Parts: sequence; structure tokens; C-alpha cells
Amino acid sequence: MDVAQFDFDLPEELIALRPAQPRDAARMLVVRADGSIEHAQVRDLPRYLRAGDALVVNDTRVIPARLRGVRTGRATEPKVELLLYRKTGDGRFLAFARPARKLDVGDGVCMGRRLTGRVIAKPDSGSVEVVFDLKGAAFDAALAAEGEMPLPPYIAGKRKADAQDAADYQTTFARLDGSVAAPTAGLHLTPELFARLRGEGIGRESVTLHVGPGTFLPVTAKDTAQHRMHAEWTELTADAAARLNTVRVGGGRITAVGTTSLRTLESAAGVDGTLTAISRETDIFITPGYHFRAVDILMTNFHLPRSTLFMLVSAFIGLEKARAVYAEAIREHYRFYSYGDACLLFRQA
Repeated sequence: MDVAQFDFDLPEELIALRPAQPRDAARMLVVRADGSIEHAQVRDLPRYLRAGDALVVNDTRVIPARLRGVRTGRATEPKVELLLYRKTGDGRFLAFARPARKLDVGDGVCMGRRLTGRVIAKPDSGSVEVVFDLKGAAFDAALAAEGEMPLPPYIAGKRKADAQDAADYQTTFARLDGSVAAPTAGLHLTPELFARLRGEGIGRESVTLHVGPGTFLPVTAKDTAQHRMHAEWTELTADAAARLNTVRVGGGRITAVGTTSLRTLESAAGVDGTLTAISRETDIFITPGYHFRAVDILMTNFHLPRSTLFMLVSAFIGLEKARAVYAEAIREHYRFYSYGDACLLFRQA
């Protein structure tokens, strides 16, 4: 498909720089299966689900992956920045480097007072592989002290990450370190909202998908067939898969909280929708024409034009409906992107 079909104009003032407070006070645009639209808040979620349904969240935890420091080991020590995006060993990471031309294999890096290491590989012109001197818990503690939350460029370009982001850019149920971006639909959910859902007989399951840097990258190809997704590590346990299969057999619906949860479930689903355990990388790329196997309802934020995430939404409810929904959100001044509002999408027939 022509990528231009997924373009739209977004007023800059609708890009959220801070989240709603409290979290579940964010607005939620609801698109019913018949295409009708309602306006609500995230705290109204129990009203749109029913006993026997299951909510699936991504329990990944964002690491403070942005590091600022200097190159060492040569006559000059220019400033460099690293964005860690994939762990390749204990204290060893692939990272985007800025400016990458300043770093070569063998160079040392000093990223703050507690983190030193050296470049051991340069896979391409923009990336390096770095091994740090600290390992294990000592490395984790140093990273927590020296690293910054890797806010998306559309926020980081307007303000620096601060102490508030350390809490705001993490879900309340985050458990496993590994992401360089938050599963943002989950940012809206609170313990109190989970308790209300549980009281209504709505189950909750967790998957893990460690969000990689590909979530920030624009689609530069002219046709979706030419785009390749960055692979991301994901896991669905056998126990969770079995419970979700029971939900489906009993007539319950599966609601994916976020595109990452949806991509995990669809990666784990057989042709008949039966889920099996997975623990591997996925590069599933969902565009219009995709046949959904496992997910009935999607809760997600409002995404960038020409992004793989907007393409996924367009596959879920249809391209023309997705364009109409986004136009409605813009007219009604919904807040967009990572810290923005949500939509609840019922899969179209």
C-alpha cells in the first residue's frame, strides 16, 4: 500500500508534553463495532467491557537508556550520547550513538561519573556496541543513577526529561526491564481501575514485549511492502495462553492494551486463534488486509502519521474509519502521542 494513504495533518498544539493527572482521567474515544463513536474517559473502561472478558497488558519496564558523556582514550574528549536499545550480554549493549562519527572500535566512553566502557563493534554508521566495566546489579545501579528516560523525540525536542518523567513514563504494573519506550496505552491504567475491572468479572493477563527504537522511526519507504520492522523480544507464557484460550472458548473477548500487547498476541496465535506460548523476537508488521486471529478490542493512544502504529490501527478498524476517527479526535482536541489520550477500538466485522 502507498504509505501516503496513512498521512494526516496534526496541529502541533495537540502533542501532549505531560500526561493527564490522575492517569485514568485521560479522555478515551470509543469506536463501536458498528462504527459509531462515543466520547468517554479511561476510567469508564469497565462500562465498555463485560464479565468474562480479559484485558492484556504489557509488563515491560522502561530503562533509563539515554546516556550523555564523552569519548576517552584519544587526545580529545568530545561529547557523545548513547541510546541503549538492545542488551547483548551482561553490561553489553547495542546503542545508537550521536555523533556516531566520533566513535570507532576501541574507543573508550565515560557516561557520567559511574559508567565507563569501550566500543567493541560498529555494526553500521549510526550504531555501536559497547561493553561497560560494571556488570549485574552494579551496572543496573549505575545506569539508574546516570541514565535518562528516553522520551520520544517529539517530547524531547521541546523539553528535557526530568524527575517527573521517571514516574510518568512508566506503567504502574511495569515488571521486567528492557524497553526504550513505554507501552503508552498502559500508562493510563491505575490500581484502582484494575480493582473495578476485577469487581466486574473482567480478567487481566500480562505479556512482555520490550519496545525497541523502531517505534520512533518513520516509515521512509513509499510502499508498506518495502518496510521492514525492527525485531523486538516478546513473551507469552503457557499459563497465560491457556487462560486466554479459556476466555475465548467461553465467549469472552480479548482486549489488548496497546499495540505491543496486540502484536505479541497475534504473533502467538494460530490460524484458528488458539494461543500458544512464545519467547522469541517478533517483527510482525500489521497493515490493512491483515486477518486478526486473537484480539477483539484494542485500547491504544493516538499515533504519528505514516507510522506503523497508525497502519495497525487502520488494519483493525479499516483505513477510512481510522482516518475519520483521527479527524474527529483532532476536531475535539484530543491529546496525541505518548502522553496523550486514548481510544478504545472494537474490531470491525
